[in-house]
Formats: sequence, C-alpha cells, structure tokens
Amino acid sequence: MGLLTIGAFAKASRLSPKALRLYDELGLLTPARVDPVTGYRLYAPEQLDQARLVAWLRRLGMPLARIQHVCTLEAGPAAQEIRAFWAQAEADTAARRGLATFLIDHLSWKDPAMSAIAEPLGIRYAALSDTGLVRESNQDTAYAGSRLLAVADGYGREGAPASAAAVDVLKHLETDSIPAGNLLNALEDVFDRAKQAVHDVAGAGSSPEEVGTTLTAMLWTGSQLALVHIGDSRVHLLRGGELFQITHDHTMVQSMVDEGRISPEEAASHPQRSLLVRALGQGADATPDMRLHDAQQGDRYLLCSDGLSTVVPTEEIHRVLAGITEPEQAVRELVALANGSGGPDNVSCVVADVVELHQ
Repeated sequence: MGLLTIGAFAKASRLSPKALRLYDELGLLTPARVDPVTGYRLYAPEQLDQARLVAWLRRLGMPLARIQHVCTLEAGPAAQEIRAFWAQAEADTAARRGLATFLIDHLSWKDPAMSAIAEPLGIRYAALSDTGLVRESNQDTAYAGSRLLAVADGYGREGAPASAAAVDVLKHLETDSIPAGNLLNALEDVFDRAKQAVHDVAGAGSSPEEVGTTLTAMLWTGSQLALVHIGDSRVHLLRGGELFQITHDHTMVQSMVDEGRISPEEAASHPQRSLLVRALGQGADATPDMRLHDAQQGDRYLLCSDGLSTVVPTEEIHRVLAGITEPEQAVRELVALANGSGGPDNVSCVVADVVELHQ
C-alpha cells in the first residue's frame, strides 16, 4: 500500500488535517514524506496506529507534551503512564466535586433554628496528645472545643510551634460569629492565616530544615461539621455501627495507590509512607480539602494524627469507638493502644459525639 495523502490519513486516523499539521510542527507525528514541489504531507499506513493513539489521548484531555512522551514508550510503560495521568485527572475531578458539593450543600443549608421540629444538637468532646515512647518531644497539637475540633502534626525542627500556631489561628472560630452565608469564605480566610502563621514560625527558626504541619479541623455549625484537611492526619466517622474514613491522605504513597502502582497493603509498610505531597509548609502544595458533613444524633467523629493510624489497626480503632461511651475515656484508650504498639511517633486524638441538647 502506498503513501496516504493528508486528507486520507486524517479520515483514517480521525484527526483533522489542521491537527496533523500542528503535530508535524511539534514533532509529534512527522509525515513519512513531504512532496518537494507541492509541500503536501504524505503518511505511511503504518503510522496510523500512532495517530489513532494520539487521537484517543487527546480525547482523554492529555496535554500534547505528555502525549509526545507516551508515544516514545513501549506498550507496558505507555499503559502505566496513561494510568497515572488518568488517576491524577480523577483526583482533580474529585477535588472539584468536593468543592462543588460543599457549595451546593452550603447554599442549600437551612438553619435548624428556623425549623420548629428540629431538635437542637451539640457536640460532646475530648482531646489528648502524647509524645509516645520514642520521640524526644511532641510536635502534635490536639484541640477540642464546643465549635472547633483540630489535630495538627508538625515536622522539622520547629514542628511543635508550627502545629501549635496553625491550631491557634483556628481557635478564634470558637467565639467569632460566622454568618451562615459566609462559612466557606471564613474557612478559606482562616486557613490562609494558618498558612502564614506556619511560614512565620519557619522564618523565625535558625535551621534551614523544612518546617511545616498537617492540619485537620472540623467546625461545628449547629447541624453540620465543616471539614478543612491537609496532610495525613485523618477523620473517621462512626455512624450506625460502621466506621468510615472521610479524609484522603495527601502522601506520596497514597498517590501511588490512587494511580494503581502499589496496593493498599504495600502502602502500609512502604518506607516513604509518611512523605507528604500537601501540607502547610515551605514549598509544599497548601491546597486543602474542604467539605460539609450533615450531622446526625449518635454520630461519633475521630480526628487523629498518623501516630495512631499507622500503628493501630482500623479494627481496633473501631472497637474502641464503638465500645467506649465517654469521649475522655475513648481518647485515653486510643493513645494507650498506640503506645502499646511501641509508640514510635507522637499520637493525638480528638473524639466528638453529636448529641441532643436538652433545653
């Protein structure tokens, strides 16, 4: 079979002549021959497979530079690269979906005080932070109040003041009145100020070592909990006897799981499982996850640093949360479990129960 004209090749590859000319200029899909007289581009039939791959990757939304890279790879690595691209695309979509859900829920929210049948709800809470059995100092900060729940896990030489500074900025939410229509803006503003507070701590330190912190917090609004989360501290929800993890770890290893490169079981013992890809710190991606959760009477929330989640099995955490009624006793038992497993890290826990307020 002879060479194909650009029109015939465009039809066969489902790429427009305009796109083919662009890909030629970029060196992505070079014609087999260019007629020296007419300048017409001519393509070999064996180029169709690559052209069709380019067409499909463009339909996926892959940038041209990345397509160019994929086209240089053998089939196996090319498939892996496409898998990684799509995992990132889905993660980006999930982040936007979370923000869209937040906005929809927020704009649809009705103040329970406006409803005669709504029972007023509140939270009963306890917080505990412990150095553990190995670390010399505690770089965690845990806080629980009538409106704010927070856990921060600092890192670097100034990790302790970094985590404390981030949580301290949030504490004014306990007393500040936030109009119902301003919740999202208030959370974004306070998060920006927490980020600045951590940067100030890092700038004041004498060491060039990286300094930062995770930050996972929930703000009680009366019938909902607004979640702000960055890093690998976690929030679990116990509802109807089932335990759900409602945060997503911002770690390199979790990204590898999302991309299908390793299994969750492999992630649990991976040597880089604590390497953060998002945090409040110098040079880090400081984009938080933000969501609203409708509260139900009987819900129990656990906020914890990775000093608990990496050493205590989820089944044991579930057993404690489901079996111990008082939040104070529950946080003590969870910290004891972490230390009973060697206490290799600082450990912080906040337990909060959604309860009916008796008027």
